[in-house]
Amino acid sequence: MTTTDDFRAQAHALIADLDAATSEMMSLISAHQLSGPEWERVTRWQHEAYERWMTYLNTRSYPGTTDDPANC
Repeated sequence: MTTTDDFRAQAHALIADLDAATSEMMSLISAHQLSGPEWERVTRWQHEAYERWMTYLNTRSYPGTTDDPANC
């Protein structure tokens, strides 16, 4: 697998997890369940999924790019 393929596969997995967590959170909001153990579980999941996504984006060196700010 190429570096680009690796990036896409990992990005897809992280986005899918974040999307699932956010969807679950929105379902609880629609059901007016904004407290309790399930709300705590889902908000923790959503927060952690978001943090994993942002960490991945901020620590990756993207294929075909350099660290030179002039190339941005």
